[in-house]
Amino acid sequence: MPSFDIALLKARLPDFLQLMRFDKPIGTLLLLWPTLWALWFAAEGAPSTKNLIIFILGVVLMRAAGCVINDFADRNVDGRVERTQNRPIPRGAVSSKETLILFALLCTSAFILVLLTNGLTIKLAFVAVALAACYPFMKRFTNLPQVVLGAAFAWSIPMAFAAEAGKLPTELWALYAAVVLWTVAYDTFYAMVDREDDLKIGVKSTAILFGDMDIVITSSLQVLVLIALAMTGANFGRGLWFFLSVAIAALLFLYQQYLIRGRDRDACFKAFLNNNYVGAIIFIGLAMDYQLGSH
Repeated sequence: MPSFDIALLKARLPDFLQLMRFDKPIGTLLLLWPTLWALWFAAEGAPSTKNLIIFILGVVLMRAAGCVINDFADRNVDGRVERTQNRPIPRGAVSSKETLILFALLCTSAFILVLLTNGLTIKLAFVAVALAACYPFMKRFTNLPQVVLGAAFAWSIPMAFAAEAGKLPTELWALYAAVVLWTVAYDTFYAMVDREDDLKIGVKSTAILFGDMDIVITSSLQVLVLIALAMTGANFGRGLWFFLSVAIAALLFLYQQYLIRGRDRDACFKAFLNNNYVGAIIFIGLAMDYQLGSH
């Protein structure tokens, strides 16, 4: 009997991995980069190995949890959207009960990691779980679910400061704002891919809210991201390498705007994916700035 169970688990493992989006790491990377930015700022370029491990594993677990609860929330609509109709729940590979159990296990595992930090970080973790759990349902009630996603993705920033510095300096909130705005911009690109399907099934998004103003508004959001990043760099006394990385990010934002100019689905998705490079460039510039001490 145990061998049968193991065989069954092996057979179903790909479905659960797909449910957690382990086959699509872009979301994990987009959550990881701001977390690393915050750890480097909070620790002045030298975060502890312990916190690095805790937060990297936490990012993986919480992004997976967010995907799982998202698919549970969308279980009745994913089958009607071209991009999502082959996800595990709509094709009957994973049940709703199994989905909720997996979500609970992932959140519990992430919380166990947080218990290895300090009291302030533990308190902030409850907000993180609440944001992750409520985001997928926001698209039923508001055209601004991307703002809630941004708040959830950026919440790793105060948590990183709490873990590394034991406090929440006011300077961190400019970085928090930058990540919220950045998330709204790139997730609007993502929503532009599904806009036609979402209009048919009644799902709300910033892509629908912005309408014909989507290009103007996303470009404006990206300008605000650059301003908030520059403010953060100034607040933390960063130098040449960091501001050079912000300049390169600006060029990447221009490229993304070029991609979405015709609102083609594939091009909008490509613009969304390109934000991984934005996150990586900012991190590289920040790490080099602290390492080389260039001011």
